Amino acid sequence: MAIKKKTTKKLPKKPKKKSRLTAKTADRHALYQMSVQDPKEEVLVLQRMFKKHRGTTALTLREDFCGTALLCTEWVKASPKHSATGVDIDKEVLDWGLVHNIRPLGELAESIQLLKQNVMKPVRRKHDIVCAFNFSYWIFQDRPALRNYFKAARAGLAKGGLFIADAFGGWEGNEPMCEMRTVKGFKYIWDQASFDPINGIAVNHIHFEFPDGTRLKEAFSYTWRHWTLPELQELMLEAGFSKVTVYWDVSEDVDVEDYRPRRVAENQPGWLAYLIGET
Repeated sequence: MAIKKKTTKKLPKKPKKKSRLTAKTADRHALYQMSVQDPKEEVLVLQRMFKKHRGTTALTLREDFCGTALLCTEWVKASPKHSATGVDIDKEVLDWGLVHNIRPLGELAESIQLLKQNVMKPVRRKHDIVCAFNFSYWIFQDRPALRNYFKAARAGLAKGGLFIADAFGGWEGNEPMCEMRTVKGFKYIWDQASFDPINGIAVNHIHFEFPDGTRLKEAFSYTWRHWTLPELQELMLEAGFSKVTVYWDVSEDVDVEDYRPRRVAENQPGWLAYLIGET
């Protein structure tokens, strides 16, 4: 007689648990993008400001100190008419952005040009907007150096173009402190390590902390001159901009931003502002 082979009923496989971020598995550039940048909102801010000052829509963007070029990526996604140029001196971070942000765009990737060069070096193409966000231009620590950067940014603008930069301040911005907030699956820590009141030099770090207790310490570090809004306006005018406008957040809701042109403002513990330079 034939003997039937014994079979066992296969049980459904348990779903794999999602891997949790740790200091060993996390990618610092991805963490930065998730915790610091909001490119969709930044594109809207840029277009709102350009529309207000020029009455039309900007098509070309140059992002100085572009890092992973996330803003360039979001800019070209916003319209098939848009194109962008990202400028940064760090090959490693540009390569990361190319792989993770730009190539996944497919055909749209052709609308972005990445330049590995110093932001002081001229860019052949002129742009409607040149921007420097996340206080990146504060790496210039004396007036002549920063004035020269503003001249380079102005020289890169097309006719009627705008230079747009951000700045922060407030009495808490000049004191050692740590600020922590929870992002998706990790904690972001802004560490104001030191501030020298004589030369205005601040040392800041970004750390990341994970659910298993591990920490990515000093994932990013910055040594900046903490520039004030009067200094920045003066230097931009000295660099040849015909007019400089400060946009101040007038919203009374901490979760809602509403930036409007202002000539005077009441100081706050911490504030963020934009400066618009017109040719």
